[in-house]
Amino acid sequence: MKLLVVDRVKGFPAELEEAFCRLLPQLSPRLAAPLEERVRQMLAHPTTALFVAREAEAPEAAMAAGPTTPTCADDSVARGRIVGVLTLVWYDAPSGRKAWIEDVVVDAAARGCGAGHALVEAAQGLAREIGAERLMLTSNPRRTAARALYRKCGFNEAETTVFVSNMDKG
Repeated sequence: MKLLVVDRVKGFPAELEEAFCRLLPQLSPRLAAPLEERVRQMLAHPTTALFVAREAEAPEAAMAAGPTTPTCADDSVARGRIVGVLTLVWYDAPSGRKAWIEDVVVDAAARGCGAGHALVEAAQGLAREIGAERLMLTSNPRRTAARALYRKCGFNEAETTVFVSNMDKG
């Protein structure tokens, strides 16, 4: 029986590179997997957290709890293939501590199975723990399923516009 487990990533697990190569292009075709060094630097930053959702085989005791509920990571499940990722970043501003969810993607083959919901719940939990007053994210209007998920998780659309200035790398 398959359950989902959500882990906060520490270090650079071997399967993370493969997961980024498979998942990030599903978020946007222009995205490529980041270099290992960049991910290590990101994970070492004290105000950044990367969460992964994995398929997991549940032992008999865990199966009694119910097959449809995603679980948080513990030692009672064998961690399997990464099916989703989410990055949480936070910072302090004069108006309070803010947190942003970035780069959420669930493998197309695993969508609708609770991975996105479990990832967002993990991010919400950490945002509460670190004292964020607001948790924000952006979502393309064409991503109707993702936007429905965010509403289900308690997010409301803000009446604001995000402006972007792409910085030259030269």
